[in-house]
Order: sequence, then structure tokens, then C-alpha cells
Amino acid sequence: MLELSGLTKTYGNKVRALDGVSLSIPKGMFGLLGPNGAGKSSLMRTIATLQAPDQGSLTFGDIDILKDPQALRATLGYLPQDFGVYPRMSARAMLDHLAVLKGLSNTKERKNIVETLLEQTNLTQHANKAVASYSGGMRQRFGIAQALLGDPQLIIVDEPTAGLDPEERNRFHNLLSEIGENVVVILSTHIVEDVSDLCPNMAIMNRGRIVSHGAPGDLIAELEGKVWARMIEKSELAGLRDRFQIISERLTMGRVRIHVLSDENPGEGFESVTPDLEDVYFATIRGGVAEAAAA
Repeated sequence: MLELSGLTKTYGNKVRALDGVSLSIPKGMFGLLGPNGAGKSSLMRTIATLQAPDQGSLTFGDIDILKDPQALRATLGYLPQDFGVYPRMSARAMLDHLAVLKGLSNTKERKNIVETLLEQTNLTQHANKAVASYSGGMRQRFGIAQALLGDPQLIIVDEPTAGLDPEERNRFHNLLSEIGENVVVILSTHIVEDVSDLCPNMAIMNRGRIVSHGAPGDLIAELEGKVWARMIEKSELAGLRDRFQIISERLTMGRVRIHVLSDENPGEGFESVTPDLEDVYFATIRGGVAEAAAA
């Protein structure tokens, strides 16, 4: 279990990236969902011991991460948003080099581990190509391979499917699902479908705070009977924004399909719709923006 309590972090430009973040993250896939700038990457870097918080505590099992960051690093796998590679080094050579840095000194054992990871990430046939020449999806699969070196018990993946085509995204989802059966995997993303497809537990982050958390199904159930939809002309949108709590807008063939949050039927042609995780996300994020604007 990963425990976060009261984490705060303010950068030199006075931006408070983390504002009292507290979470309990169990074994399995855990989704951290939020818009760009919500503080997700700051939180991931803090958990990964790349920066220290101003306040708060962090523990993973019996490891006090802030007091003993090296103990956490020994059991951590981390795939950041962007990672550099040696431009001319092949995937096989690069993994071997990183395995040495991870402390895998036995040559035969290290070779077996590298070949197993290449196979697990479906990169064996491309193992002698330079990682710098890989497509986005292949590069992300290599990123997971390096994150799995050393048999980590905590794995952090930060925006792993951004920019991937649907086929590579599905392949990456399957890989993450396999990994997440026995360890803690934190999936940080702004893509709702990633969390919906993969994660039995999740949290929504905005403006440096955890604004909602729980099982996706439970969060969706809280919106039952409260989401209403209607097709409108684009010219109607501005006026309806003033009258209803619009949580999402989607342009469809020149018209706009809007979802409205309301405890009662708003009338005027709105129809009740079954909510999904996207509705939960937009209702949470837009509700927080409205509260901040009113404050």
C-alpha cells in the first residue's frame, strides 16, 4: 500500500503544484486523472523521489520514502512523460546497460531478464534497432521494459498513451493490465478512456488537489439520474451556458450535443442519459472551476 498524507509543493514562481494531497493506493492499477497542469506530474515526481515535498509524508509498505528515498528507488519502476535515450544504442544494448545500473551484475541472469522483457513488450524482432528510431508506441513499450527492470513493486507511468494510435494504445493497455495484477501501478493521464478501461480504483486531480476518488463504478453511480443531454445549434450554446450547468459539449455534424448536470429534469427537450466516467470527470473538473470562479 502506498500512503500519501498532506503533500504540498510550491515552486519558486509561487505556483502551488500540490495542495494537501492525501491518498491510499492499493495493489493493482490506480488511475490518476486530471487536465494538463493539474499537478499530476509533480505528484509523480514526488513519489518517485525526484523532488521533495514542502510538507507531508509518503510511505510504501514499511518504507518511509522521504527519510529513505534509496529504499524506494530499489523497488521502483518509472516511465516519465519524456525519457532520453542514447541515439545510436539498440534496445537490447540499452536495456542491458540500464540493467547494470539497476545492480544486475550477473551477466547470464541479466541477459535472460533483458530477453524476457523484450519478448514481454513485443520488441524482440526490433531489439537490434536504435531506440531513437522507434515509433511512439514502440518507444513507450521500451519505456515499460526499462521500468520493469529489477522486479519493481511500485510502477509509475506518466501520460503513457498520449499520441499513440488506437492499435498501439490497445497493445499498451494489455501490457499494463498484465503488469498490474501483482504490484502497485499508478497510471497518470488526462485520457478518461485509459482509466475507464484499466483501473479498478482512481482519483481525479485538479489545481493541485485530489477532488474525487473511489472506484469508477461508484463514482458513475453517484450521477445516476442527474445527467441530461440535448442536441442544439451552435448559436444556442452561449445562452444555455448561463442557464444550465453544462458539463460537456461535443460538436456532431454541425450541431452540438451537450450534457447538463441537474438533480431534476431541466425540461426544454433534454433527455436523461446513462452517465459514464467522462461525465464524472467533466462534472468534477468543471464544478471545481465554477467554485473557484465564484470564490
